[in-house]
Amino acid sequence: MRKDYTILCPQMSPVHFSLLEAAFNANGYHLEVLPNDNKHAVDVGLKYVNNDACYPSLIVVGQIMDALLSGKYDLNKTAVIMSQTGGGCRASNYIAFIRRALKKAGMEQVPVISLNLSGLESNPGFKLTLPLVKAVVYAAVFGDILMKCIYRMRPYELEKGIVNRKHKIWEKRVIAFLTGSSLSHSQFKKMCREMVHDFDTIPISDEKKPRVGIVGEILVKFLPAANNHLAELLEAEGAEPVVPDLIDFMSYCFYNQNFKVDNLGFKKSKAFFGNIGIKAIDWVRKTANEALAESRHFHPTADIRDLAKMARPIVSEGNQTGEGWFLTGEMMELIHDDVPNIVCIQPFGCLPNHIVGKGVIKEIRRQYPKANIAAIDYDPGASEVNQLNRIKLMLSTAQKNLKAEERKITTSLGSYSEKIQKESPQSCRSEGFRAAYIEHIASFLPNGIITYAYLKVNIL
Repeated sequence: MRKDYTILCPQMSPVHFSLLEAAFNANGYHLEVLPNDNKHAVDVGLKYVNNDACYPSLIVVGQIMDALLSGKYDLNKTAVIMSQTGGGCRASNYIAFIRRALKKAGMEQVPVISLNLSGLESNPGFKLTLPLVKAVVYAAVFGDILMKCIYRMRPYELEKGIVNRKHKIWEKRVIAFLTGSSLSHSQFKKMCREMVHDFDTIPISDEKKPRVGIVGEILVKFLPAANNHLAELLEAEGAEPVVPDLIDFMSYCFYNQNFKVDNLGFKKSKAFFGNIGIKAIDWVRKTANEALAESRHFHPTADIRDLAKMARPIVSEGNQTGEGWFLTGEMMELIHDDVPNIVCIQPFGCLPNHIVGKGVIKEIRRQYPKANIAAIDYDPGASEVNQLNRIKLMLSTAQKNLKAEERKITTSLGSYSEKIQKESPQSCRSEGFRAAYIEHIASFLPNGIITYAYLKVNIL
């Protein structure tokens, strides 16, 4: 299979999958990430998947069948690869959906590779080796950094297009690294620091825009074609999109083994290896998080154990179907990171995301009154106009809250300044006073991180 077969992989995240493609090909496989993530692929999917299936199933099967029906590939030398996590989500049945579609189209000879770590299926001719796993993790971390940097800087760039150009430059550098003779961890760390610094130093405006988090079902969250290019829409409407890391989902799957061992009678080895996996991921992206923490514009990624702790008062960690409790944890992370505006996107046919996603919104709003959350459904027949109207309504509230926050800052600054000047007018001229002044204001106003940045820009 390594030498003779072309392995087709459905697109899920353009930022990440170009790098993952390079990681696989550098390890002896001929993997091709499909470029047909469009409406036509969805239409093809509708022909081969019943209406009871969820939207991501339609997209995945549609991409694969559209490619195979195109005549571009030798069906006797072509395979298909798809991830499989297990559990009650329909994503665990993607493999069955694909095989059913292949049978219906008379293409049963095309092998379907299940990419999983739990031994759900054997895959003759394909093996997850340590060098391959290492390359995949490196690629995922680089992809997460790029995604974080792009969405943080692009809405504020003074030179239009510079962020996208930087993205393409770094994409080529990362691919060259992944396809090199050896994967040096020291070189990986060096590139992480350089990548963060390169984006961190891009000139941006000091305009204040509402930050909007994007959470939900993993494929719809990361695939622009599936969410009608939501991130670009938010930018066009004057907002900054914030999307949690892709690799966090892998940490979530590893972490879930602890609950299964403690409550469901699973072997203790499951939790042991799961925790080893989390430690390995944390070790790989340690340098990236350090660089992000030291930067002016970026924040490091929250630990998966912290996400679980934040979600625990609201929903049980036993909710593991689909994104389960992880969806709640991401929303809580965003709120604690001063992103109170959240779009929870979910496929219309996805029961787990509707139960957990919509079910927790009321409690989150009760605990955090400023939480501005909109649940948006996506499916082949969903009206884009309806989606847009609901998103614009959420953004309208976000703009009002932001203006109210700025007014509160201005009022607080004025009253505190008058008070201090009356008590000690001479000391107010020192740089030390100004620094203490900023720290004081930031300490008692909500949204401390945003407030601090605002004060630094407008006072120092």
